[in-house]
Amino acid sequence: MHYYKHYIGDYRRDTSHLTLLEHGIYRQLIDSYCLDETPLTNDLAKLMRSHSVRTAEEQQALQNVLTDFFELTENGYVHKRCEKTVAEYHGKSDKARQSANARWHKENNDLQSNNAVAMRTHTEGNANHKPLTINQEPITSSKSNKQRGSRLPDNWWPSAELENWAKAERPELDVGKTAEGFIDYWLSVPGQKGVKLDWDRTFKTWIRNQKATKGNKVENLKLTEHGERAVRVMDSWLKGKESEDGQAKIC
Repeated sequence: MHYYKHYIGDYRRDTSHLTLLEHGIYRQLIDSYCLDETPLTNDLAKLMRSHSVRTAEEQQALQNVLTDFFELTENGYVHKRCEKTVAEYHGKSDKARQSANARWHKENNDLQSNNAVAMRTHTEGNANHKPLTINQEPITSSKSNKQRGSRLPDNWWPSAELENWAKAERPELDVGKTAEGFIDYWLSVPGQKGVKLDWDRTFKTWIRNQKATKGNKVENLKLTEHGERAVRVMDSWLKGKESEDGQAKIC
């Protein structure tokens, strides 16, 4: 996981007794838990090293936080809220994957059914020996072959495969926040405008069209290239100007 929901009211209610130092350590531990999706190591030396706990005061603050909010097990320090958050995250991914598979199978079955109807009609036409003249046009039914779109399901979430594609396609983006923006936007679009045939493809288009945030490597590279080009043009102009001024003095 690269993100999780932070409930400010619940957090303040449970942590009002913590010092600012303990707050910082607690948030670092929660971030590590959700990022790794696994309990924290029960090796205190390793845990202190990985979270930059150095001074005696910081070590005591770490121990206080572990005692108040974590349960020591043979698998490591377990945090109930983090366990619930990780489980819900995987539940959304699994539901989205099942929904995508079901939609794909339905579309595949509809396509096979349409092909079977078209083949039967073609065979029956040949059996009646009715030649197709130049003035005749084949009768097709656009309604039978037209796929119906749907609105974005309330529980839609990009599958693990789609998330991996998005990270590879646009590594500078926060895929989780981008997905949340995608969902909020399309769930709020009214009427037929909010209907799409393939939401996974729509999400891919959304990812491709996202503007890179300021300060990312791609934008900085472009700025550097434009800056160097501008410097070269200015140098060339100045050299030409100096040459003109020299000739003017000689004359």
